[in-house]
Amino acid sequence: MKPAKLLSLCAATVALCALAPAAMAADDVIRVGNLKLAHFGAVSYVQEIAPSCGIKVETKIFAKGPDVMQAILAGELDVGATASEAAISGRANGAPIYIVAGFAKGGARLVAAADSGIKSVADLKGKKVGVTRGSIQEVLLAAELDKAGLSSSDRGDKDVTITYLGYPDLNQALLLKQLDAIMQTEPQSSQAIGAGFGTEVIKPYDTPIGSPVRTMVMSEKFMKEKPELAQKYLACFVKATKTFMDSPATASKFVRETLFGGQLKEADFDAAIGNAPYTLGITAEHIQATTDTMKAHGIGKMSKPPVAKEFVRTELLDLAMQQVK
Repeated sequence: MKPAKLLSLCAATVALCALAPAAMAADDVIRVGNLKLAHFGAVSYVQEIAPSCGIKVETKIFAKGPDVMQAILAGELDVGATASEAAISGRANGAPIYIVAGFAKGGARLVAAADSGIKSVADLKGKKVGVTRGSIQEVLLAAELDKAGLSSSDRGDKDVTITYLGYPDLNQALLLKQLDAIMQTEPQSSQAIGAGFGTEVIKPYDTPIGSPVRTMVMSEKFMKEKPELAQKYLACFVKATKTFMDSPATASKFVRETLFGGQLKEADFDAAIGNAPYTLGITAEHIQATTDTMKAHGIGKMSKPPVAKEFVRTELLDLAMQQVK
């Protein structure tokens, strides 16, 4: 081989060797889907502390839980943070995911226009109520209306007329008095009340669902092919969540300044987390109760409702909590 060709081959080999570690590192980047909500803050905080956990995390923000599930189904994410109804609906329709932890509970409030005179769920008869389609708030609204003996539809032919809007648009519609009430998430419900155009009717936790737990899900592929990385991620997630639970000031600063870019007031954050505290636990029984409610009211378009005990997997969480201790 001529010296020039030999040098060229060596140079190419060195270049490839230099690229190999970077490619390998790229394969180990954990791709996480999250929502821009106050009680989802600890999930985003994992990326901040990931280097101290020996991992690299890339977080992408989505508009709603079903979008996170679609990204997992497309192979674009390894981990996702959603409300339970999105995880349940996703699993029912073929998404290969496991629920591995909880990260917040509550996070819903029935808010009426300040001058509407609405004091209870029964007062919603003949009213227009807004909610985000495919959200846990939709499930809770259906359960509360059923408990009060009220029918509903988005066609104006039932006791309650439902309007489907995104979270920010719900507040705007309530402010403009286009709706009489909204079943809203946090921190938007606290913002509506804090701004004076909304008033709390109830926190909807008195149905068989109880206080809804938000779910951390992992793809089956990620758990099976990279179990050590999955365990490292969950340990880091536990560390992040416990940091927020033990240091409210850290949680408030990160969520308000980093996640919301200074657009969330401290009082609104405090009110939001007061109604959606950070947590870690999740049970198959809770997921099954939520599944049963969704099935009863036709929410989620489930071809076959999943059995909770078949996809709620908390063994990694149990180990991660021991590791963090």
